[in-house]
Amino acid sequence: MNNLMLSYCTCPHSVALLPPQATSSFGLLFDIDGVLVRGRTPIPAAKQCFRNLVDCNGKYKVPVVFVTNAGNCMRQTKAEHLSHLLEVEVSPDQVMLSHSPLRMFTQFHKMCVLVSGQGPVEEVAHNLGFQDVVTIDMLREAYPVLDVVDHNRRPKDIVIITLRMNDFLYIQPIYIFSLYFCPIRWETNLQLIVDVLLTGGNPGNTWSSVRYPHIPVLACNMDLLWMAEAKNPRFGHGMFLVCLESLYKKLTGYELKYEALIGKPSVVTYNYAELLIRQQAERLGWTTPVKRVYAIGDNPMADIYGANLYNRYLQSSRHTRAQMQAQSGGGGIDPTAVDDNPKMTSAELGGASRVAEKNLPEGCCSILVCTGVYSKDQQELPSDPTQTVTEQRIFHGHRDFRFDPSLTQPSFVVQDVKEAVELVFKQEGWPLQ
Repeated sequence: MNNLMLSYCTCPHSVALLPPQATSSFGLLFDIDGVLVRGRTPIPAAKQCFRNLVDCNGKYKVPVVFVTNAGNCMRQTKAEHLSHLLEVEVSPDQVMLSHSPLRMFTQFHKMCVLVSGQGPVEEVAHNLGFQDVVTIDMLREAYPVLDVVDHNRRPKDIVIITLRMNDFLYIQPIYIFSLYFCPIRWETNLQLIVDVLLTGGNPGNTWSSVRYPHIPVLACNMDLLWMAEAKNPRFGHGMFLVCLESLYKKLTGYELKYEALIGKPSVVTYNYAELLIRQQAERLGWTTPVKRVYAIGDNPMADIYGANLYNRYLQSSRHTRAQMQAQSGGGGIDPTAVDDNPKMTSAELGGASRVAEKNLPEGCCSILVCTGVYSKDQQELPSDPTQTVTEQRIFHGHRDFRFDPSLTQPSFVVQDVKEAVELVFKQEGWPLQ
C-alpha cells in the first residue's frame, strides 16, 4: 500500500482544502496509543515529528491537542508523561481524555454516581465536577456479600454481617457512569453494576426487571481493542461494555440504554477537542478561526470513524446554518442545496448539542497510520476511494453506532505520525523547518 494511496481530491471524507497558503489555519488532533506510543514505549517517528512541530523556543507552531480514549489518570499526569516521552512540553490544556466531556454534563454533577474503572477514579470524578462519588470498592465494602465470585474475597461469617450503605447514599439512588480504560476485576464490576441497575440504584434491595427504563448510564471509551507492546491488539473498555450489555439483556430481555456514550468516535468528543484547539490558537495569537482539523489515529473503527463522523456533523451544521441565513435574508451557501448526510443518532452525537456551534471549522480530515491497531498485513483497505468496505466486514464499533462502511475510510493512509504531519504541512503550504 502506498503511503498516500488515498487521493484527497476523490476520497468521500476529504475536506475541501484551500490552495496552499501561509495564512491557512488548521489544528492537529493526535491519538496517543498506537500513534505516539506502544504501551510505555514511544514510537521513534513521534519524537522526530514533534521536534518539527515546535520552534527553537519550544513553542508550538500550530494548535495541537492529544485526544485519547484512555483515562486512567489526571490530565496533568498524562501531560507530564507525554512531555517526557516526546521531549517537548505538553500542557494539561492540550490533553483530552475519554471522560473530559463529562465536565459539560452538569445536570448529573450533584447526583450520587457510581464510578467504574481503574486509577484515581474518585479524584478524577470530583475534578470533572461530580460531588457525590461512589467507587466499586466503596460499594463492595458496604455490601460485602454481593461480590462472591472470588472465594477468597467472600465474607467469612455472613450471619453477623449487617448490610448497611453509607448514610450519604440514602439521599438519592445511585447513578452510574463508567470511567477509564477498563476495570481490573471484570466479574466484580459487572456484578455490582448489574445490582445497581436492577435495584434502581439501591443495591441492598431485591432485583426487579420491571425497573425499565433503568437509571442513567454514561459510558466513556468505546474502544473494542487497543494496541500496547503485544503483537496483537488487547481488549479495550468497549469489550467490557459488550459484556455488560449482553448480561443486562440476558437477565431482563431489555436493551441497556446509555444517557451518553463519550469518547471516540462520538461527535461530542471531537466538538470538545475542537474547543481545545480553538483555545490553543488564541494562545498562539491567531486572529482567524481554525478552518480545518486533522485527526491522526491508528484505529479505523474509532479514530477514523469518529473523525469522519465529525466531518459529516460539520457539513450538516454548515448546511443548517446556511438555510437559516437564507431564511433571514443573509445569503451565503445555496439554501436549495440538499444535505445528503443521514441524520445522526443520539448515541453518535453523544451530547454534541451541549457544545456551542459558533465558529466551527469547515471540516475534519482523517489520517490513518500503520503503527497501531491498523496494519497493512492484517487487513487491506480498497485502493480505490470510491469503493468502501462491504457489509460482510466485521464491525468493531459500538452497538449503538450504525455501521456505515464509508466512515472507516480515511482521507489519507501513511506509514507513521511523522509522515502524517509532513503531509498536513505540505497540504497547508506551511514549512516544517
